[in-house]
Amino acid sequence: MTTSSPLPAPTPSVVTAPPAISLVVPTFNEAANIDELLSRICAALPPDAAGAGAVDVLFVDDSTDNTPEVVRDAALRCPIPVAVHHRPQPHGGLGGAVVEGIARTTASWIVVMDADLQHPPGLIPELIAAGERTGAELVVASRYAEGGSRRGLAGGYRMLVSGASTLVAKAVFPRALHAVSDPMSGFFAIRREAVERGLSGEGLRPLGYKILLELAVRCRPRGVAELPYEFGERFAGESKSTVKEGLRFLRHLALLRTAESRARMIAFGLVGASGFLPNLAVLWLLIHGTGMHYVPAEVIANQAGLLWNFLIIDSLVYRDHRRQHRRSLRMLSFGALGNADLVVRIPLLAILVTAAGIPPVPATALSLVVVFALRFVVVDRVLYRRRQA
Repeated sequence: MTTSSPLPAPTPSVVTAPPAISLVVPTFNEAANIDELLSRICAALPPDAAGAGAVDVLFVDDSTDNTPEVVRDAALRCPIPVAVHHRPQPHGGLGGAVVEGIARTTASWIVVMDADLQHPPGLIPELIAAGERTGAELVVASRYAEGGSRRGLAGGYRMLVSGASTLVAKAVFPRALHAVSDPMSGFFAIRREAVERGLSGEGLRPLGYKILLELAVRCRPRGVAELPYEFGERFAGESKSTVKEGLRFLRHLALLRTAESRARMIAFGLVGASGFLPNLAVLWLLIHGTGMHYVPAEVIANQAGLLWNFLIIDSLVYRDHRRQHRRSLRMLSFGALGNADLVVRIPLLAILVTAAGIPPVPATALSLVVVFALRFVVVDRVLYRRRQA
């Protein structure tokens, strides 16, 4: 009689769940801070966090020093999974690094913090706990909430710049930032669902290092919570806050503000109105300086106004949507459209006066409004087509 041995029990398949929290740390020449930062992160997190696969750390690096090598060496001594991604091209600055880092993670919560230890790692568990407790999609570590402090800002100049930037951002986006007292904060936690909602629209287009502003405006997180914290002193290295970054911040504000069609129309109208100044100046010079007849003088002066309008609109209002054509082609198309206004407006004016019986002055104003609306639609929808994310 043959006896059969029992079959071995099937080996259960191991399914690795995505970590609950991914820390994304953008770095630029922060080698001297890495060891201390990882030491404090490990001390702040529960002892079983590494074993449960609940936390990982990703450094997204734009450095010109040996920061990536220092991170890899420190990762060998860290119980938490640590990785580094060095970007060959630093597109979008530190904000672009954060967005690229988020795309490389899978956790349901993303925590963003700087590497200079001005953001206390001990606050990480509290950020996540506050989000889970309140159901908020965004939890901001705020220097301006009650109990917070800006003590780590070096000198009165940086405090002034930080405070002014906050006031400007909140004034430009009163609804999106009404619950955020510190939109310039670089220390926050955000749910992945909120980020994916922003990516499903026009996408994220960070510029500079104020990534929280980008996420709050484009993702419109459902629910915001804040935790006060004391902004510490930099552990090592130099601050990345420069005049150049300040100018990038202002340009970023303009791009975010003109992301909506209504805001672009308002900006388009204001720029168009400002074009009267160079138009009238050139007209005066041609008539009084050279004795030119007013008709050809106005044709030439109109080109000056169009050039003025194009340079501002192309550089500010549509800066993020101008890669489809060469600039010279865009300028010629814009000029042709501006000169075509006269061809449309004069017959329209005649119809309004003769057929509709409207007096010349209000008829002229009405024709300007109609032509402005048509020009905006053509520029916005054809010349500067909104690129897909």
